[in-house]
Amino acid sequence: MPKTEMGEAGMGETESAAMLEARRAMEVCNACRYCEGYCAVFPAMELRREFGTGDLNYLANLCHGCQGCYYACQYAPPHAFGINVPRVLAEVRAESYAQYAWPDKLARLYERNGLVMALATAGGIAFVLLLALALQRHDVLFGPQSLAPGAGFYNVVPYGAMVWTGSVTFGFSLVALAIGFARFWRDTGGGRLAQPRPLLQALRDAATLKYLGGGGHGCNERDESFSTHRRWLHHLMAYGFLLCFAATSVATVYDHFLAWPAPYPFFSLPVLLGTIGGIGLTIGCAGLFWFKLTGDQAPRARNLLGADAGLLLLLLLVAVTGLLVLALRATGAMGVALSVHLGAVLALFLTLPYSKFVHGVYRMGALVRHAVERPEATHRS
Repeated sequence: MPKTEMGEAGMGETESAAMLEARRAMEVCNACRYCEGYCAVFPAMELRREFGTGDLNYLANLCHGCQGCYYACQYAPPHAFGINVPRVLAEVRAESYAQYAWPDKLARLYERNGLVMALATAGGIAFVLLLALALQRHDVLFGPQSLAPGAGFYNVVPYGAMVWTGSVTFGFSLVALAIGFARFWRDTGGGRLAQPRPLLQALRDAATLKYLGGGGHGCNERDESFSTHRRWLHHLMAYGFLLCFAATSVATVYDHFLAWPAPYPFFSLPVLLGTIGGIGLTIGCAGLFWFKLTGDQAPRARNLLGADAGLLLLLLLVAVTGLLVLALRATGAMGVALSVHLGAVLALFLTLPYSKFVHGVYRMGALVRHAVERPEATHRS
């Protein structure tokens, strides 16, 4: 039986209503166990007799929100018990983001995350536009752009300003995410992380979105009927984002190590990766946003809609403006399109540790924790 961890934030502090409700729900579920085959949450829950803060944060981040357990539960509303596992774990999950955030004072950015994302996006775009106007002549900025190596993009924002601004903001976000992950891992039980078999299993589960299966038939997006639409949209969003990141990485290698400066031909590797990734990211984000608006709201935490929509819309803006930059890169409209795109990317970099983007980091940690516990669970059975 894994040791129950109260966690640093749970020692001597008043627990939130969501944490208390999550503990009550898990105690009821642990007695019932009807949903044990639906996802990873319930087998992990069954290894525990008590639920400390760290345990509940772990289970909340292990939950993929497929909502299958809500429609299967005999104790869900209107039953007097009122068990709603997807909603309460979503609320605990959101609280865990603020709990593990670094620096601590920036945790307050989660309180009104939708507004924060909107302000960051507007501020990032305004900053890059003003920077471009200050550093470049108007005839260069708004005139037709050359596709000669070293021209184009750098006629709008100089190479040094683009690289240093992106590197500093992205580097800070990576440090903040790493510290947040370390806090999460310690609070949910600690232990060795570099065990190859659990890590590979967790990577496989994450790459295939195994637990967006709702017991094998898909998720319940709108009602009790099953669908795999959300799973495929998540795939498009996640792999689209990774392809866009790969495009930037390949372009960095081309520029810094092979002395091949942008812009690149359409059939070059960076452009192909970015185009395919941008299309996937656009479809995935737009589809998931639609499901957020049209899906059954009963098993969802409505107060978190702003944070969910904020990240999806920012990623959608990054993808669409990136495709526009490619389509308009030889025209006079490219300067504005690139400034808006870079402003959106800057906002994304700045808000990575303080938006729902962190759920990918903590969910991966929860999947690793679950994979570590599996041998024990198999042995006990």
